Amino acid sequence: MTPTLVQHRPHAATASPAQAGARARDWAEIQERMLVPLYEAVYERLEVGAGTRLMGLGCGSGLALLIAAARGARVTGCDTDRERLALARERMAPQESGGSDVELLEGDARAADPARPPYNLITAFQPIGCAAGDSEGLGPALSAAVELAEHGSAVVLTGWGPPERCATSGALRVASRLTDRLRTSGGWRAALRDDLEDVAAKADLKPDGSGRVACPFGYADLESAVRGLLSTGLYAAAVRATDQGQVEKEITEALQAYVRRDGTVWMPNVFRYLIARTR
Repeated sequence: MTPTLVQHRPHAATASPAQAGARARDWAEIQERMLVPLYEAVYERLEVGAGTRLMGLGCGSGLALLIAAARGARVTGCDTDRERLALARERMAPQESGGSDVELLEGDARAADPARPPYNLITAFQPIGCAAGDSEGLGPALSAAVELAEHGSAVVLTGWGPPERCATSGALRVASRLTDRLRTSGGWRAALRDDLEDVAAKADLKPDGSGRVACPFGYADLESAVRGLLSTGLYAAAVRATDQGQVEKEITEALQAYVRRDGTVWMPNVFRYLIARTR
């Protein structure tokens, strides 16, 4: 199948509000659902339900929170991405209108209502170990959340599995290749074996089990696949280093091996999670 390459557009150093809003909506409508098997596996293992008081770090547009709330959990989500958080508020509005079981915060856990009971589950479903410096960026937010949790509370950290078991790695390498070419920092990198354990150790958390979950990325067509991958934010540095059109062109080329006869795109992936405990 011959792809229709997107039109080249002039370079823009930063995304406009309209572009940022479009990226957030692409995340909510296309990409976020790819991680549902991960959310459900974690919630099933930890028996998330009516007794769960959950703090979701980097909650994005709120799908993981919605699934936990449907299981009876009391949930708080925080994120620094205003556009994604606005979509989370839209998505969670029916739950919010029914009581105080949902709280959405811009920023991190320090903005949480101090009168709420301590949390007994903290989740960080934004995968660690796929962008330079992402684990360091999680540190302060994680520390703030841990201070609001009970002793022995579960903390869930997630990351990409080994590159050889993640078909999407080929498309993500576009980000690192473009940034490396121009010696720009912030591009994608392959996950390392101990990424999650290193974050847990720095936060003084005690490991208490781990698992792997298959999360295939499936898209209706190439255009949806490109939009979905761009919405992850992993190509932001590459767009700054080159331009939007170049990045879209190279992602499209990298996806060719995963286009099926009916035009859909299918990429098997494995994600890893670590359960740790607060001391």
